Amino acid sequence: VQLVESGGGLVQPGGSLRLSCAASGFTFSTYAMSWYRQAPGKERELVATIFSAGAGIHYADSVKGRFTISRDNAKNMVYLQMNSLKPEDTAVYFCTAVRVGFPGRYWGQGTQVTVSS
Repeated sequence: VQLVESGGGLVQPGGSLRLSCAASGFTFSTYAMSWYRQAPGKERELVATIFSAGAGIHYADSVKGRFTISRDNAKNMVYLQMNSLKPEDTAVYFCTAVRVGFPGRYWGQGTQVTVSS
């Protein structure tokens, strides 16, 4: 199993970034995909989840209305479009995969997002 994030970087407040996660080694379409983030000195936070087969999407209150999670099952990709970025969005963002009802979660290596002027 491999999850590889990309698209992080430095952006000014109010700007946008699009994170991508390339998945391989498992049946992507049957897994719920999530983005987590962790800022220095803070607990890891669930940002957004997209369930398999159109079963729904969940966002943390802190990003609702600004971030959009999507997936392309044909390409085994999941995305996080981040708009109106704030300094408090600065964190390492992780892509994860979990099969609902089964133990364990796969994690990517993370990509740094820094929001600063």
